[in-house]
Amino acid sequence: MSDQSAFDTDVWTLTRFVMETGRKVKGSTGELTQLINSLLTAIKAISSAVRKAGLAHLQGMAGQVNVTGDDVKKLDVLSNDLVINMLQASFGTCVMVSEENKEIVITPKDKRGKYVVCFDPLDGSSNIDCLASIGTIFAIYKRISEGEPTVQDALQPGKEIVCAGYALYGSATLVALSHGAGLNFFMLDPAIGEFILTEKNVQMKKKGKVYSLNEGYAKYFHPSINEYLKHKKYPEDGSEPYGARYVGSMVSDIHRTIAYGGIFMYPANEKSPKGKLRLLYECNPIAFLIEQAGGLATTGTQRILDVKPESIHERVPFVVGSSDDVNEYISFVKKYS
Repeated sequence: MSDQSAFDTDVWTLTRFVMETGRKVKGSTGELTQLINSLLTAIKAISSAVRKAGLAHLQGMAGQVNVTGDDVKKLDVLSNDLVINMLQASFGTCVMVSEENKEIVITPKDKRGKYVVCFDPLDGSSNIDCLASIGTIFAIYKRISEGEPTVQDALQPGKEIVCAGYALYGSATLVALSHGAGLNFFMLDPAIGEFILTEKNVQMKKKGKVYSLNEGYAKYFHPSINEYLKHKKYPEDGSEPYGARYVGSMVSDIHRTIAYGGIFMYPANEKSPKGKLRLLYECNPIAFLIEQAGGLATTGTQRILDVKPESIHERVPFVVGSSDDVNEYISFVKKYS
């Protein structure tokens, strides 16, 4: 067989997938399609910048601290600017919430559309210098106010998400995306500069073999968490103990959890009584995708997607993964409550 005949001439790109999905929606205007395609352009540009970071001296500190106290790297600033500019140029947004901006970003009047986008432009950026995988996370909502856009447009529970996804800049660049009808994976083909559909309707295992959290904080954990971890390491039913995996770059840890099953946890602890991860642009989009893949996402006492946000940088305890694993974790929480 010649190489030429192996070349796929009817390829499902992410652009095509988004267009065809949009066409099926009654009363669709194409605005969301345009918005997602603009976001994908930003993701391709970030992917390119991430790959060049070492060469272009982009990985060093930018000499600022972002609103949540993390040191801002040059790549963070670049990624944030790229996403904001591309989203505003799509004519699809009215309000944006970014991890890097203290206040909401309101799109200029002449470029406004009907969508709200909450995003973390470069998740795990403290890992840039050690070349661990990093990512971009986003959630898209429809605005709820009339007239001038306000912060209330962004303070919607995750169950109102229209579309969510993440990009993972790992050994390859991958986008995980859902419009609420299943989770799909797309891989960037650098030869044609397009994301290609590689896995359709991804479903998680009901039970995994791996737990993932920063156990260095065990001293500060609630007893229910330490008892759950002991149960994973010293099972009393004769089963194999769970393996431990923790990258510290959430998109990496989440992607592995979706791909292999298991549980990822960033619970509350004495030092972070509300947890560390932000509801609007980290927990909600990931919870939406995990549920689309058949998993569960909880604060320990409440479904993540039901939490009504009160501020744009609000933090929540976050436990997600295979349904059996998360339910087992909840049973330990209930035992102590």
